[in-house]
Amino acid sequence: MSHLKILHVIGQRPEMTGSGVYLESIIRESKKHNLSTYWVAGVPAGRNVPSSDIHQTQGSYVYFNSDLLDFSVPGMSDVMPYKSSLFKELKGKRLSAYKAAFTHELQKVFPRFSPDIIHTNHLFLLSALVRKLFPNIPVVATCHGTDLRQYNNCPHLRRFVKRYCTKLEKIIALTTDQKKDISHLYGITPNKIAVIGGGYDETIFTRVPKSPAGTVQILYAGKYNRSKGVIWLLKSLMKINHHDWHLHMAGSGSGPEYDHCIKLAEKLGPKVTNHGYVSHHMLAELMQKSHVQVLPSFFEGLPLVLFEGLASGCRIITTRLTGFSEIFGQAKKDTIDLIRLPRLETLDKPYQKDETHLEYVLSKSILNMIAAAKNNPDFDDPQAEKITSHYTWARVFERTFSVYKDAIRQQLK
Repeated sequence: MSHLKILHVIGQRPEMTGSGVYLESIIRESKKHNLSTYWVAGVPAGRNVPSSDIHQTQGSYVYFNSDLLDFSVPGMSDVMPYKSSLFKELKGKRLSAYKAAFTHELQKVFPRFSPDIIHTNHLFLLSALVRKLFPNIPVVATCHGTDLRQYNNCPHLRRFVKRYCTKLEKIIALTTDQKKDISHLYGITPNKIAVIGGGYDETIFTRVPKSPAGTVQILYAGKYNRSKGVIWLLKSLMKINHHDWHLHMAGSGSGPEYDHCIKLAEKLGPKVTNHGYVSHHMLAELMQKSHVQVLPSFFEGLPLVLFEGLASGCRIITTRLTGFSEIFGQAKKDTIDLIRLPRLETLDKPYQKDETHLEYVLSKSILNMIAAAKNNPDFDDPQAEKITSHYTWARVFERTFSVYKDAIRQQLK
């Protein structure tokens, strides 16, 4: 299988999402093993192509905001870091056009590239469409977590998604808990689901000695929206405004939630620096100078920024979401603090009566991490080292390649 040809498929902008980073990283590792790759991605018409690993390999686009697809790229999250549309509104002519556009591009690419296997991203509409179009070739799909949410939110798509996703050879899950969710929701037997996880680029995200923590540098990296807990984070920092900290915000967003985040950040004045969307190398620089990274999400798959931050020597504050205890729970509490969430009103929204308590809990955790960083800017935690060594992209690709081999064997039976 040393000359394996892999067709990668993703339905959204690959350069501005966690699943896009995943795709780029798997392609980069594939190239190191001399495997042939081709990709198909969904993007807005007229966009500028950034220079990155994915764009230095063969690939093609399905264009949205175009004559054929006169709407924005549907987002796997309802709020994306760029202009997007909602899957729950993808119906009728729009749904037909979506399927037709990807069908046209994939059927054009397939005979030209002649892949041995197809690797799709998200256990949702596009993976189901790929399975339907190419029933005689192994298809592997990676679940990123947001797809499970869309499956719950879009009853009009469920029948099609479930019908064809159950016919995939293999599914890659990020955590053991997520594997259980997939099996339960889709009715897929557990032996078809492999727990692989996500990764980080150890050549970029590396530890350097932290500066003595006079002013403790705090980092938030991700989308600027409610479900990521940004509003919660900013309100919590308002409670401890008199302490010696500085917040760096790296990311982007759109719509009213983004505007709300920016207004709250502005209230904190010079204690917050909004860097906006940054490159991976710029993010690595921010992580190397930050003492604490906070990601207080209400809903996640498995955010790669946590591995990147931990590998860069950041102490981590995040929420105890599905699968997080399994991966991060053995680290010391002053290295990684997992905050327990109350019962949520929806998948990513707490009850209003709990918000004040949540702000208290998060501000207390931040103060504890500030104290730990002032006492010792660098942490020494063998368990954290073990976590980062297991989730490099090289290790993730080794596990992914085993899944490819299993899927091909299964197809040949």
